[in-house]
Amino acid sequence: MATDKVDKKDKKKEKREKKKQQMQEDEAEEPTESKKEKKKKKRKDREAEEEPAPVSEEKKKKKKKQKEVVEESEDEEVPKNKKKDKAEGGNAGRCRQSRGGDFTYKEHADVASMSTKDILAIREQKGMTVDTGGTNDVKPVTEFIHAQFPSKLEKWMLSQYERPSPIQSQCWPIILHNRDLIGIASTGSGKTLAFGAPGLQMCSKHPVVPGKPIMACVAPTRELALQIAEVLNAAGASLGVEAAVVFGGMPKYAQVKALKTAHVVVATPGRLQDLMQDGSCDLSGVKYMVLDEADRMLDLGFEKDIRNIIGATPSCETRQTMMFSATWPKDAAKLANDFLAKDVMTITIGSMELSASHTITQRVEVLDMAARDARLDQLLKEYHDKKNRVLIFVLYKKEAPRLEQTLKRKGWQAVAIHGDMTQEGRLRALEGFKSGATPMMIATDVAARGLDIP
Repeated sequence: MATDKVDKKDKKKEKREKKKQQMQEDEAEEPTESKKEKKKKKRKDREAEEEPAPVSEEKKKKKKKQKEVVEESEDEEVPKNKKKDKAEGGNAGRCRQSRGGDFTYKEHADVASMSTKDILAIREQKGMTVDTGGTNDVKPVTEFIHAQFPSKLEKWMLSQYERPSPIQSQCWPIILHNRDLIGIASTGSGKTLAFGAPGLQMCSKHPVVPGKPIMACVAPTRELALQIAEVLNAAGASLGVEAAVVFGGMPKYAQVKALKTAHVVVATPGRLQDLMQDGSCDLSGVKYMVLDEADRMLDLGFEKDIRNIIGATPSCETRQTMMFSATWPKDAAKLANDFLAKDVMTITIGSMELSASHTITQRVEVLDMAARDARLDQLLKEYHDKKNRVLIFVLYKKEAPRLEQTLKRKGWQAVAIHGDMTQEGRLRALEGFKSGATPMMIATDVAARGLDIP
């Protein structure tokens, strides 16, 4: 049995060796040239697979043309990933040095004749500094006639004021030069007409499109928005220009109706976004954009809202933007950098920091909480003759009605105004105080900025 197994193994081994020998003989017999031919054939097959299909003459010409265009464009610097200043606002505001615009301003002869010495003297006298944005300076105007507004608007301004305020004297010629503008000035400086008069002039040249304003102005509080709209409507009546004011706390219906006949929308950020979202207010036609009390809006957390609003307007190439602020913090500067032109001009009246008016005497008294009401009552008896007006600021909303009731119990005629009140209540309180019907008002910071109370 063992012998049989060995024989079988030997036979298998012998078979394998014969087969191997046969293969070697076959290879030896195959001519060398046939191997070369096989390799050559394989190479040709590979090249045939990689070779593109024949190109027609028409396609060849097209390719050549495309190549020429590419070569020409290589001479120009093409910006990569250029973004528009939409919702989150890229740096698109810096995409141009200057633009054409709606205004065609020619200097009045009196202004044209001003020397550099004259200009510096006017600015020093008015406590004004101007940053030209690295471009040519723009001369200030000192009389209403110098700005060359439409005669009806000029006549209205002359009936209200003696001459332009410092910020108006420099803002008007800058805006009329189609430049973007940053104005840093305290409340009561005449900012509303500084941006309002040129805006009204622009609007008067365009027809009203229902729900599609030409000018948009955003303000931090309802009271300030109402005040701006009041001034714009008074001045704009001479030109047939209307301003619609929109803010929260009031029914939308009347505001939507007002937008249908208005060139201008004056708004608080929240309500404006509501109307944009439901299609009642389309900002795609805005040519003139104003942010008033910008630092206050940022303090109140409206940055995202502001970016969304400006993002809904046309690009910086066709939109002129004005930004007004009492101070100039870093976040305000960042916002300006994102949305205003590279050649933006900055006007500062006084300081970039909040400072007290030099015409007001201040006295500080530090008191215990329990002693405050009695001391206030004592001061009112000393200074308030029940005809002059007294404005009392409190920090918290709940403190305003508490103090109102305390003063009323002591026989004082007082009214409170704060953010938890209905809009009708706030308006009644403000109107009563302005007219003198209620000579004492207790307010939170809703009345701290921008209100013009004669």
